[in-house]
Amino acid sequence: MSTKLFRLPDVGEGLTEAEIVSWHVAVGDTVGVNQTIVEIETAKSLVELPSPYAGAVAELLVEEGATVDVGTPIIGIETAAAPATPDEDSGQNEAAPAEPKLLVGYGAKEPPARPRRRGGGTATPTPVAAASPQPAAAATAAVADRSKPRAKPPVRKLAKVLGVDLAVVVPTGPEGLITRADVLAVDQSGTAASAVSASAGNHSAVPVTVGDVVRYPIKGVRKATAAAMVTSAFTAPHVTEFVTVDVTETLKLRDRVQTRREFRDIKLTPLAFVARAYLLAIARTPMANARWDQAAQEIIVPSTVNLGIAAATPRGLLVPNIKSAQAMRLRDIAQGINDLAARARSGKTQPQEMADGTTTITNIGVFGVDTGTPILNPGEAAILAVGTIRKMPWVVEGPDGDRIEPRSVMQLALSFDHRVMDGRQGSELLADTAFVLADPGMGML
Repeated sequence: MSTKLFRLPDVGEGLTEAEIVSWHVAVGDTVGVNQTIVEIETAKSLVELPSPYAGAVAELLVEEGATVDVGTPIIGIETAAAPATPDEDSGQNEAAPAEPKLLVGYGAKEPPARPRRRGGGTATPTPVAAASPQPAAAATAAVADRSKPRAKPPVRKLAKVLGVDLAVVVPTGPEGLITRADVLAVDQSGTAASAVSASAGNHSAVPVTVGDVVRYPIKGVRKATAAAMVTSAFTAPHVTEFVTVDVTETLKLRDRVQTRREFRDIKLTPLAFVARAYLLAIARTPMANARWDQAAQEIIVPSTVNLGIAAATPRGLLVPNIKSAQAMRLRDIAQGINDLAARARSGKTQPQEMADGTTTITNIGVFGVDTGTPILNPGEAAILAVGTIRKMPWVVEGPDGDRIEPRSVMQLALSFDHRVMDGRQGSELLADTAFVLADPGMGML
């Protein structure tokens, strides 16, 4: 037997660190190749990592809630190995056997540092349970070691929500496993009060109440979003323009299209029509899809539009994008928006879906807001904010003169990078988008 150390891999897009959200295994468990062993949170998404080895879990080197750098060992797995080919991490110099191919295409970088807590200093990797040459003995040691409580991921998540410190829970499950009932019993008894300070110490995502003040740890998506917005606001000179548009005809078209056979299984929202109109407008103003390259002193215009759709999630704001949206028809755009939103809400957005966006739409209308001044995603030249649709009195021109009617009205706000686009280009982009929404039949021209 030999101990294989699995190092935190770069799951894509050059991410340098991740938080250990929950372990799906415990010391003594048997795992197979590509079995999910841990869920991590990067600055962009939640990712489930599979095991690269088959064997028994010997030690968990990083606790849940800890943030570690890429390349840091996070788990040790006891595997069967020939004596002549010891593992590279056993301290011997012989060549290690070939590692199995993983379902996820990634590779660990050289370990640059040790695990650390956000907001705190660094610490050496601390095993959640002591390593043992025999899995059964390791499991027994884990049961005996009450400072390292054992609980399945759903139970750990429940404890975090309730503010229960697992270290104070008396387990009643098999082999010292903490159950859901154990956690609820502690919560109802009031013992969970001690978990407030514990959650502050381990930088849990759960807010911590101290006196009359509630403290929220800045981590994960929230931390990445804050850094990106500060960079954008103080790098690109923003200009924001506004337009109010009568979208009554677009809504009528939406109602007709929704009855078509190919759209019956698609949730067709006004946002899909806004996206289609915006893409048509970008075709006339390609600079809206460009980016400013400061190092090369160039404006780069990609040939494809990767349309970002901002999504509010429990973890914060995510902006996954629809690749090559300029080539899509309305049905594909609507399906793409629905799919991205569903994965974002469930925390399953993948890093590649967040990468290489070229322009963005943010739908603030879902919150009942009329308009706003959106901040550019770093590296993008334009972002369109879509307000709520309201019934308003509107002057309608007709062959018999003007008349006032109740119409469905929406406000659009376009922010753009004034280094890349001048006022004429920004104005034309916004006006073209509004023109198609006011008279969608003109989009055929």
